[in-house]
Amino acid sequence: MAHVYLALGTNLGDRPANLQAALAATPPLVRVLHASPMYETPPWGLTEQPAFLNMVVEARTDLEPLALLSFLKQLESDLGRIPSVRYGPRLIDLDILFYDDLVLDGPALTIPHPRLHERAFVLVPLADLAPDRVHPRFGRTVRALLREVDTAGIRPWSQSPA
Repeated sequence: MAHVYLALGTNLGDRPANLQAALAATPPLVRVLHASPMYETPPWGLTEQPAFLNMVVEARTDLEPLALLSFLKQLESDLGRIPSVRYGPRLIDLDILFYDDLVLDGPALTIPHPRLHERAFVLVPLADLAPDRVHPRFGRTVRALLREVDTAGIRPWSQSPA
């Protein structure tokens, strides 16, 4: 089984419920081992939109990388995500951060996630689960990458996932 880290985010509707629904829908193809706390985070990219709730999960899966991507995109659709503008508001967003120590540059998928090292909203919850995990492209830990981003505006949400 592959060891993966996935990012979850939402800024529309009942945000905690959206994250819970995504977590509940992953088995049996993706088995969540650990979930970070939820964090309320300012929007990234397009800033004129509601704040996000973000979290990261550590999981296991038998799906190959492209099959995992397909599963996650279908799950987003099943949960009600409607395609919109890039970095715009979304009911749910599911991204592959790491897939074992794989480095993949394909037309449909890049692993590790190509912008994870720039995004505090990903690095903060990822550091809760795997601060010493080494980014296979940069050879640096999640903790070290986190020290280089602005975490202003990121705050723990008052409740955590089940």
